[in-house]
Amino acid sequence: MASSMRSSRSSAAPAGRQDQEAGSGHAHKRPQLHVVENRRTSSSKVGRGMERLLDWTRTRRSPVVHIVIAVLFLGVCLLGALLLRTQMSSNSFEAATIEQHITMLQQDVEEDQTKLSQLEATLPERAQKMKMVPAQNSLSIDLNGYAPSQEGNR
Repeated sequence: MASSMRSSRSSAAPAGRQDQEAGSGHAHKRPQLHVVENRRTSSSKVGRGMERLLDWTRTRRSPVVHIVIAVLFLGVCLLGALLLRTQMSSNSFEAATIEQHITMLQQDVEEDQTKLSQLEATLPERAQKMKMVPAQNSLSIDLNGYAPSQEGNR
């Protein structure tokens, strides 16, 4: 009796599908069954992840090339951002060093200016100690109309 229950099949459709099957004119197709293989033979998680990624790309319509291009683009963007950040920090360090040199040079110029001012202030006193006198008549020579003589060329 148990075997007769197993061999008997019902041709009745599930509830709610009687109208659909009658209107469509063809019998409802049952899903195909297939054996799922155990692919967890690789020991690393990265290997399993790559296998899953490859399986996913094979089942989708987008080819692997699009994914590779996207990964390369992201890698290049990351590398570019790192290089840009490194260059910016290098430029910042160089700018700080140049500013320090400019500050030191400005201080040196200020020190030299004060020394020059002090020397200019003591100049008349030193000239008097050396018994120098200011010039009475200044002499100036105008060379605008100068023409060399013929005797000097021989």
